[in-house]
Formats: sequence, C-alpha cells, structure tokens
Amino acid sequence: MIYVITGASGFIGKRLTRQLLSRPDAKVFYLMRNATPERLERLRAFWSADEARAIALPGDLTLPLCGVDPALIEALHGKVDHVFHLGAIYDLDADPNEEMQVNIEGTRHALALAEALGARCFHHMSSIAAAGLYEGVFREDMFEEAENLSHPYFASKHEAEKVVRREAKTPFRIYRPGLVVGESTTGEMDKIDGPYYFFKLIQKLRRALPPWAPMIGLEGGRINLVPVDFVVAALDRLAHTDGLDGRCFHLVDPHPRRVGDIFALFAEAAHAPRIPVRVNAALFGLLPRPILQGLKALTPIRRIRKAFMKDLGLPEGVLAFFNYPTRFDHREAAAILEPAGITVPPIEDYAWRLWDYWERHLDPDLFIDRTLRGRVKGKVVLVTGGSAGIGKATALRLAEAGAKVLIVGRDREKLDAAVREGAERGLVLAPHAADIADAAQCGALIDQIVRDHGGVEILINNAGRSMRRGIEHSYDRFHDFERAMQVNYFGGLRLTLGFLPGMAERRSGHVINISSIGVLTNAPRFSAYVASKAAMEAWTRCAASEFLDRGVDFTTINMPLVRTAMIAPTKLYDHVPALTPEEAAELVVEAVVRRASRIATPLGIFGQIVHAVSPRFAQIVMNTAFRMFPDSAAATGQAPGAGAPTADQIAFTQIMRGLHF
Repeated sequence: MIYVITGASGFIGKRLTRQLLSRPDAKVFYLMRNATPERLERLRAFWSADEARAIALPGDLTLPLCGVDPALIEALHGKVDHVFHLGAIYDLDADPNEEMQVNIEGTRHALALAEALGARCFHHMSSIAAAGLYEGVFREDMFEEAENLSHPYFASKHEAEKVVRREAKTPFRIYRPGLVVGESTTGEMDKIDGPYYFFKLIQKLRRALPPWAPMIGLEGGRINLVPVDFVVAALDRLAHTDGLDGRCFHLVDPHPRRVGDIFALFAEAAHAPRIPVRVNAALFGLLPRPILQGLKALTPIRRIRKAFMKDLGLPEGVLAFFNYPTRFDHREAAAILEPAGITVPPIEDYAWRLWDYWERHLDPDLFIDRTLRGRVKGKVVLVTGGSAGIGKATALRLAEAGAKVLIVGRDREKLDAAVREGAERGLVLAPHAADIADAAQCGALIDQIVRDHGGVEILINNAGRSMRRGIEHSYDRFHDFERAMQVNYFGGLRLTLGFLPGMAERRSGHVINISSIGVLTNAPRFSAYVASKAAMEAWTRCAASEFLDRGVDFTTINMPLVRTAMIAPTKLYDHVPALTPEEAAELVVEAVVRRASRIATPLGIFGQIVHAVSPRFAQIVMNTAFRMFPDSAAATGQAPGAGAPTADQIAFTQIMRGLHF
C-alpha cells in the first residue's frame, strides 16, 4: 500500500507515518521542504524505516501541486492509495497572512496533487477550530453553521475545509481533532500549545506559594483535549475502514473538562497550590461590549495585558478558549472506534506525564543560560558588603561567570582577604574601601567608578545592618533606627541614584536590592531592620514603574535567615535552620538571570498574603513567636547565657524555616 503524506515531520504527522509504516507492505512518500540529510536520517530513525520504504518527496505546500516533480507524479499516477494532508500552521500566534496562505492555499495544492496522482482517497486533517466559537453542540455533519470565525486560525481551518468540500474531485474524508496534547503513555510533546500555555503560570504559583495555600481562580468553558496517540490510532482506523468517503469525524473527548478542572489537574501534577474557589469568567460578559472594547483600547490596559501575556508566554488567541462555548458530538466516529477499543483515556490518568515531560524538555527556562555568562560576561557588577557573607559568595559566583566584579566594604583587611580568596581560585575581584552610610565616602566611590569604568551595569545593594532587639528594649535607643536607615536605605539609595543616570542613558541596567523575609512577615523584634528594608522596597517599587520603559530592571530579594556574622551574636540561631552564604548567593544568581521583580521563598509570600487577608490572625502567630523566643543578652544588657532551645522552639523553627524571630 502506497501513501503520500504532507506534514510528516510534524507532531501528529511523525506518529501517523510511523503507524502507517508498521504495515509490512507500506511505502510512504512524505513531502519535505529544505530536506537535509541529517533531518531525513532523524525521521527515518524515528520511524524505524529505511529510505526504500520512507521516501522524501521534495516540495512546498505554497506551490502548485505542492512543487512536486511532474515526472514523479506521472510515475506514481494510479498507484497511490491514500493522501494524508496534515501540513498546516497550528499556531494561535502565527502571522495571519502566512496562516491563510499555508492552511488554505496549501490545502488546495495538496488536493490538486492527490487528483494528479489519481489517489483513491484524500484525508484532510481539519480541527474543531473549523466550528469557530459556535454556541451549542456542533455535530459531525455540520459545517456552514460555524460562528464567530474572526480569529485567523479559526478562519483558516474553516476555509481549508471548505476547499475540500467544494473543490474535491477525489473521494475525501475529514477529521476534526480536539486540542492535541502529548502522548498519554509518555507525555511526549514537541511544542508549547493548548493547555501548555498555562504551565508557566502553574510553575510560578508553585514557586511562590506552598502547595497547601488556598487560592481563588477563574472558571471557564469546557476544553476538549485529546492525546496524540488516540488521534493517530483513530486516523489509522477510520482511513482504512471502507464506506466512509465524504464524511467528517470528530476526534474528541466525550467528557471534556472545564478550564478550572483542567488547571486543577495540572496544578496537582505540578504539586502547586490548588484552586478550590473559582469565579466564572462568563460574568465578565455581562459588561456591555462597547465598555469592554473601550477598556481594552486604553494604553495602560494594553500595556498591562501585553506584559502579562509576554511574562506567561501566552499568545493573544488563547484567551478565546477560556470561555469556549462549543460542545462536539462524536457519535459517527465513536460507532467505528469504540468497537475497536480506540477511546480517549481520562486525562486524570496521564496529566502528570504531560507536566513531567514539559518541565523536563519544553519549559522555556531550560534554555536560559544558567551559567550566568549570557547575563554578566564582560559586564561591570558592583556588590556592596562584598568582603564577607552573602556579598563575598555572590561576588565569587559572578567572577566565575566572567563579570568584572567590584566589591565594596568598610574593612580594608577583609576586602584584601576576599581578593586573595578569589585569586586562589583564579578570579579577580576589584576592592573599594568605603562606608556607604557616609555621604562623602559614597559620593567619592561613585565618582571613581564612573571615572574608571563608566558606571556599572548591575548594582547589588547587599550591605546591611541588622539588630535583633524588641521595641520595649529600644525606648532610649533611637540611634538604632537611624543607623539601620543610614546603611539599609540611604546607603543603597545613594549608590542607586549615582548609577541610575548612566543605566538610563544606555537603556540597560539592573539594580538588585537584598531585602529580608521579615518585610513580608513583619517580623517582631526586628522593627528597626525591617522598617529600613521596607523603605528601600517601597522606593524600589516606585523606581521600577518610572524606569520600566528606560531598560532598567529592579529586583528585590526577600532573603530568609542566612548563617553569617550578622546573626552570630544570637546564640539561639546556632540551633535553627539557615541558608549558607553560598545558598543565599544562588538566590542572587536567580535574580541576575531572571531579572524578576521579586525573589522570595514560598513561606515569605504566604506570610505576606496572610498579613493582607487576615492581619489579626497574622499578628497572633507572630506575637506567639515573639513571646516564645527571648531577646539576646546583648539586647537586654545581660551577660551571655548558654542554654539549649526548648522543644517548642525547635518545632517552630523547623516549620517556619528561614524566618527571623
């Protein structure tokens, strides 16, 4: 049996070709544009077929007769049993003109090729998109009833099917699959499409919040998902069953799930927070259409929408599926497929495989340069507090990645020690001795760096002063609050203001501020420290809005407890979990690579949400913790005392890992 197939290198086409070649007597001619020997070899290896059974057919869907050599058409005339037309653009975000050209004219050219070959049957791969946004149940014998075809992808699939129905002289069969996802047995997929567009959002939720955190989400219409192995098995069966010419078949799930249910299934597979409470998105449809269109036309709304969609990797067209109104009857296909045991497996059985394959192979973050070299090689990076702790660990990591690292600290001896440590590892750190709390020293530092390096491209405000002392022991210590502000707020602010003009002029720059988890959780006993860090965060949010269109990014890192010299005076911290400076440096590395607005632990984000939603409850929890742990000896003016932590204290620190108390 001889087959000709377009789109054989595509996701469905590759698997259908493999299925067809499983027949001992099968020979497949597959249309290929720009076929390289390496590409052909990979395809034949996937199919487990040699070039005698899998024969490349040079051509192009955009050309008459698909650009196939007339001599080859003549040689194959009358010998071809089936022509499968799968070649098309399946992309909601594709160029509309190209989509129309390939999907519509490509179908016309493929149909003409089938007629020139004298093929027995032409099999056209359409889509449920051919129904547009039809309100109600769309049957397999319906076509002209399609509604709301304004989106180019919907329109192109509808018009392509119309070409087959109206112009075909060769017997034909039409197939409309639902949204095709990866294999139900392996999860394998070759691109981000359909529900995969929302996987990045699920991943962001998982990173931001613990899995038990309650969430409120949106509910929408029913989305019809089918795994590719079902689609291939159904195509193979329907194509080789006699007496079906001229008919159309829906390859769909008879029990489609709502958007919220699908999101919940993949959230469970990802160990992300569940969304038990959902608001039906159809409520937005109650707003008058002119008002909605007017809101969408506003510049701020357009920019926010564009940024949101870009951040999550969502194409504009995907929102049309959120309130998807169409249900698909599939009784014609089911009558043939079900007796053969070909049915759609429940998505609950394989959702985890789809998620696992995406996260291992398709997640866009996998293709970011995690070595940092893509971000920092050759760039001037300034790290304050770079002579010890988090700052030193960060400086060494950046130097390893090829950055020109400048470290700032008050103590010349510690700076020199850090430089020697770097030199032992073959790294260069440029030391600058300065107290950033001193306005004159800070100004001189900025002038020197601008003069020597032209400014900095990445500024990491890491230097900080912390003090663990309850307010009742601070009534006569106003200077504690002043000192904290001088370093944690004014010092970092002076440097940022000094280097911002150069960043804005170059339209490129990144300011990273090391804040604290205490700002999110409002940690008691750290009022001076938290207030100063909160001031820097507030200023940073304002600056980020002002400089968004100037190419300057701002990142706040709400750092959890880190085992550095800063926490050494509190002996109780010797017994609690804390990050090492190297682990903390990895959070800074993440900020450099991702350029996110905020880097925080799930516990920190959850603490912020609790304080916003139920401040009294949050205060009770934090007050309990405050009374559970004593002030340090230094804070109370007493002699240092020894003593192991109690069982309650140990339990609390294990549950609230990284929290200041």
